[in-house]
Amino acid sequence: MSTNDSSPEAPWPLHKLSELLGGYIERLGSVWVEGEITQWGESGGNVYGKLRDLDADVAVNFTVWRRTRDSLPEGLKQGDRVIAQVRPSWWIKGGSLSMNVLAMRHTGLGELLEKLAQLKAALQLEGLFAPEKKVALPFLPHTIGLVTGKDSDAEKDVLTNARLRWPEVSIRVVHAAVQGDRCVEEVMQALGVLEDNPEVDVIIVARGGGDFQNLLPFSDERLVRFAASLQTPLVSAIGHEADRPLLDEVADLRASTPTDAAKRVVPDVEAEKALLVESRLRLWAKIQATLEYEAERLQSFRSRPSLADPQSLIDGPMEDITLLVARGSDRADRIIERFAAEVTQLHGSLRGLSPQGTLDRGYAIVRTPAGRVISSTTEVVGGDELSVVVRDGTIATHVDNT
Repeated sequence: MSTNDSSPEAPWPLHKLSELLGGYIERLGSVWVEGEITQWGESGGNVYGKLRDLDADVAVNFTVWRRTRDSLPEGLKQGDRVIAQVRPSWWIKGGSLSMNVLAMRHTGLGELLEKLAQLKAALQLEGLFAPEKKVALPFLPHTIGLVTGKDSDAEKDVLTNARLRWPEVSIRVVHAAVQGDRCVEEVMQALGVLEDNPEVDVIIVARGGGDFQNLLPFSDERLVRFAASLQTPLVSAIGHEADRPLLDEVADLRASTPTDAAKRVVPDVEAEKALLVESRLRLWAKIQATLEYEAERLQSFRSRPSLADPQSLIDGPMEDITLLVARGSDRADRIIERFAAEVTQLHGSLRGLSPQGTLDRGYAIVRTPAGRVISSTTEVVGGDELSVVVRDGTIATHVDNT
């Protein structure tokens, strides 16, 4: 049978084509190539990744089997520039081509990753990623703007989960390329359309993940700066944990997946209703507890003797006042009697010591007309005028001789 003896009348079996392709590819053997790792993931001890040409837009998938993985340098990761010895391998049953890595050497940080790191540092220095620039999302947005690929799984995830949580939610979808050369311009144009719509309260940019190379447009400086200038809150839902594009850093909120974005933006109506019911029950319980407490306090006040018999508020103090008045009157009488006795005693003493008392006993006081008291005969001579003071008056007299 010749190398290509197929015809419409005698077509080849598919397995023959696959076997021939495998044979051609096997003849190439192993070759050394240079490139940049744009995808690197481990599973079951094996590594599955993608290698990108350093100059041309060419990339191939590669596999590092477990037996070879242990011989590779430690620390290899996405973004590294490497040289690798690969052997093309054709899977006959599945009809797929892969490059089995036999050896790999690290040659430096990938050019793309290095440029991204420099751009990230510059934008961060400008303050585009500052937390104070982040805007809080509205609790219940009037309209949600969605930028995503047409008929994409990301669009279905956002719409489905948003409407499950809040059936009446309004979503304005603007389709755009989410990878490739048209991605940056179309995403910027879609963001501008939604920004100019006054009914849109929040914008979601959603994409269902992808490898590092496909996510590069979302780290484009023009797109990142445009997103930073938006007044409407922006949610980035690119859905790639390993390699966060710069749009994630400038967005007001980063969602891990489109589904997560829908849950973060749209409140769950059932959960909110349950919260309202719970809040009402708690409020009613608080009101009831307060009413019961105040009723108990009122009953306690009403049961007090002063409120049960208000006259007791007057009778008690009146009895105290009557007792105090009686005690005060008695005490005042005793004080008056004591001082009266003292006055009588003092009066008697005063009477006994006073000149009038002496006069009452028959004594007299002799004075000159000038009022000087005469106590000796030597103080007068014959002819002096004198006055004699007795108990009940004064007698005028004169001295005949001494």
